[in-house]
Amino acid sequence: MLQLGKMSLTTRAALVGVDFGKDDFAASVEELSLLSQSAGAEPITTITCKRSSPDAALFVGSGKADEIAHAVADAKLDIVIFNHALSPAQQRNLERHLKVRVVDRTSLILDIFAQRAHSHEGKVQVELAQLQHLATRLIRGWTHLERQKGGIGLRGPGETQLETDRRLLGERVKALRAKMDKLHKQRETQRRSRGRSNTFSVSLVGYTNAGKSTLFNSLTKAGTYAANQLFATLDTTSRRLYLGEAGNVVISDTVGFIRELPHQLVAAFRATLEETIHADLLLHVVDASSPVRLDQIEQVNHVLKEIGADHIPQLLVWNKIDLAGMEPGLELGEYDKIHRVFLSAQTGAGMDMLRQAIGEFAKEEALKRLNPAPVVELDDARFS
Repeated sequence: MLQLGKMSLTTRAALVGVDFGKDDFAASVEELSLLSQSAGAEPITTITCKRSSPDAALFVGSGKADEIAHAVADAKLDIVIFNHALSPAQQRNLERHLKVRVVDRTSLILDIFAQRAHSHEGKVQVELAQLQHLATRLIRGWTHLERQKGGIGLRGPGETQLETDRRLLGERVKALRAKMDKLHKQRETQRRSRGRSNTFSVSLVGYTNAGKSTLFNSLTKAGTYAANQLFATLDTTSRRLYLGEAGNVVISDTVGFIRELPHQLVAAFRATLEETIHADLLLHVVDASSPVRLDQIEQVNHVLKEIGADHIPQLLVWNKIDLAGMEPGLELGEYDKIHRVFLSAQTGAGMDMLRQAIGEFAKEEALKRLNPAPVVELDDARFS
């Protein structure tokens, strides 16, 4: 699998954030620090500035670029990480100016995903996303190879090295897409099998590091990897859970969402996220101790809309109440349906209430399947 440059634990980094007037700027920069640490870098300094729009050549402008260059030289830093998506030209210009490797937010997230993917499907999805991202930046590595380089058995006569790499890249992307289609069909078969058995399906969704995997383990005793870091889970895991009168339900743990999730990842992880699209209920896990939790809820709902899952019923699960100083409890919404559960997956407080809530949704869905709503035929004469 292609790596965009996995970082070692000794990678010393400068973080750069540009404030374009958005309300969540401070939270976004703090998140960049967590992302950097998740990738294995050590943030040494953070440099911020305000601009109305990005500089076309250097994103931050020449004066700020000089300031970053001095900081890099003084602290002997290895890498500069931008909290934004950079164009190929901006990245190339910055690397020339700063004399170190420059990584943008998209590349950073892709790097983390490359380190964390374990299943065959996860690895295929990550490589596909990386290659699509790399295709736009291929010229960076081949500026010295634009001259003709024919070669027997290697490339067509008169084809440049850049053209060859683009062609090979295109062939690899095509092969990966074919693999993804095959995996998609396998998932569809498994899903139809679940549908025939009328098993109620639940998907955990939420902002990265909200505690989804800890909650999943607490519910199902699955023992999946859970850690206090961004994107600890990339591969969808499903387990059965018995809920007494409500019977068996299938619960799936999915990848966490994040603000400005790279479009390549939304597209490449569509197959994994289809577990979300086809669920009967979404458990939207929220970090109750986060000061930007409402913004995170909004970001998750934005991605759910993007993948076509915004129509599925949601149960808000406010996790980490032990860190937020809250008590376990239930909150009712419209028609006295459970709308929100307050709990701690770590301590177990409120978990019984969550099982009760899932059970109520499952029983309601079972009744709908037994007694489907009648189809009302309209008399066309009334509208003529």
